[in-house]
Amino acid sequence: MSPANPRVVLDDVSRAIIEQLQQDGRRAYATIGKAVGLSEAAVRQRVQKLIDSGAMQIVAVTDPTQVGFARQAMIAVTVSGDVEAVADKLAAISEVEYLVVIAGSFDLLCEVVVHDDVHLLELLNNRIRSIPGVLRTETSTYLKLVKQTYNWGAS
Repeated sequence: MSPANPRVVLDDVSRAIIEQLQQDGRRAYATIGKAVGLSEAAVRQRVQKLIDSGAMQIVAVTDPTQVGFARQAMIAVTVSGDVEAVADKLAAISEVEYLVVIAGSFDLLCEVVVHDDVHLLELLNNRIRSIPGVLRTETSTYLKLVKQTYNWGAS
């Protein structure tokens, strides 16, 4: 959620619904209702309200290595000038999966998913480093994914 949007306050039932969906995003509303003490219709309404508010998304999570993307990397970017303008340009790149403005030694962090090292080099050299305002990049390639969870926010 954007800081401009009002904060969504989750009650215990909404948290329980989110936890159910984090375990299985395809879980039936009737099953969730039994677990949280609501009717199927009430669960459906709550889920829609959570989605409409921007507090929650229901998505399929893939393992990039299983679908043809052998390389993942985190790229730290130092910017000269308007950080948000550079962030907007980076956000438009399809290989960028995650992008944050940060404070510290770098201005931006972006996670990329690419087919191989040739693809990573092309992305860095031709598309990221050529963005006006990008001063330098530092790339860390992933050797092994040890942990990846999406279960925060409900507890």
